[in-house]
Amino acid sequence: MKFQELRLAEPIVRAVTAEGYTQATPIQAQAIPPAMAGQDILGCAQTGTGKTGGFALPLLHRLAASTEGAAKPNRNGSKKRNRNTQGSGKPRALILCPTRELATQIYESFRTYGKYLPLRHTVVFGGVNQYRQVRALQAGIDVLVATPGRLLDLINQGFIDLSGVEMLVLDEADRMLDMGFIHDIRKIVERMPARRQTLLFSATMPKEIQKLADSILHNPAIVKVAHEATTADAITQSVYMVTKQNKPALLERLLDHKSVGRTLIFTRTKYGADKLVRYLKKTGFNADAIHGNKSQNARTRALDAFRSGKAPILVATDVASRGIDVDEITHVINFDMPAPPETYVHRIGRTARAGAKGVALSFCDYHEIDDLRAIEESVDRKLPVATDHSDLVFEAPAAGPKRRDSRASSRRKSSGPQQRRRRRGSSNGQSNQSRGNGGSGRSRRTRRSAA
Repeated sequence: MKFQELRLAEPIVRAVTAEGYTQATPIQAQAIPPAMAGQDILGCAQTGTGKTGGFALPLLHRLAASTEGAAKPNRNGSKKRNRNTQGSGKPRALILCPTRELATQIYESFRTYGKYLPLRHTVVFGGVNQYRQVRALQAGIDVLVATPGRLLDLINQGFIDLSGVEMLVLDEADRMLDMGFIHDIRKIVERMPARRQTLLFSATMPKEIQKLADSILHNPAIVKVAHEATTADAITQSVYMVTKQNKPALLERLLDHKSVGRTLIFTRTKYGADKLVRYLKKTGFNADAIHGNKSQNARTRALDAFRSGKAPILVATDVASRGIDVDEITHVINFDMPAPPETYVHRIGRTARAGAKGVALSFCDYHEIDDLRAIEESVDRKLPVATDHSDLVFEAPAAGPKRRDSRASSRRKSSGPQQRRRRRGSSNGQSNQSRGNGGSGRSRRTRRSAA
């Protein structure tokens, strides 16, 4: 369905068309009409399907239709922004999301789609000084994008008043549940008018989120475009059975392949992300890390370098699994197997976006086999086991062993002299292959990064 057929306001269609979008995605085609009519929405769709447009476009349409006093167009065709007639710090639409990166991404989408409308937008999140955010609030706003913690902080300081909210969006609700924001969300909802439009979007629908939806939504339109645990068909998925000590060497070989471009690597811990970046830099790859211990400025710099190609490898914890919207990510690599299994869908959904294709590779140690089985059960498919680089991988068992047995197996596999040599090679940052090349591998990788 084309955007013109959805009867969106002409300035919105013009802005969307200017970005090169003409056809609505399935989630947008199903969510926009009832949202434009003022109906509550319960949306469930896999990541990368266009959920942001599914709520941003109808909200902008409704806000524009009710904005008092048409603004005169400027010479460039855009309209002057009207000061919010409700007063400073009193938004008409509120979008809640779990992470700073996702908040920034949503804010930019509202700015892009609403650039020809007389509406004001701003974003607030923690980790940075609040001065500029407060100044933007005091200037008057129509649309506020926020993370729950900073929003409550500014409410308690008297800078934000939610009594005029007409539309509320909860984006990535399941992720907010995982991060412990569910009680903050309930506090925020209590400060809003009971008569409002509410849109709740989530990639998965656990029982707790269903309970929240039942308590805040009124006769919602149910929008589902795929099973909640399915993964994009455009993603080629496979798993390497590899011991923990061999994972760095395997990663090094895979990154050296000519088909590997912009790559996102996920680790389970912040320490593991920093450690892996140090290893990659030592072996000649240009990489950076992003996780919760990084300052907002450092996270922004890392994302900008990744987006521009200056640092084509980004190592992240799950704080970034739903907040990165970067085009042309060719590979997603699960250096550590994700847990809970639903996280797998969000991680690999960073590739194959906007109609592109992508590759998702997972590294599974003996101790992570139970996690692999849980993922396969969640996505209702068996991940193909990769067999290349046979000197580093082991044969996958037919069924996941007990954790006690898998630890014993790992010790037996690691006891030989060849394994000890590999461990010593990994500790000084070089694989056996690169030592055999006399350092030539390092210069070749450096040239590839510079290119």
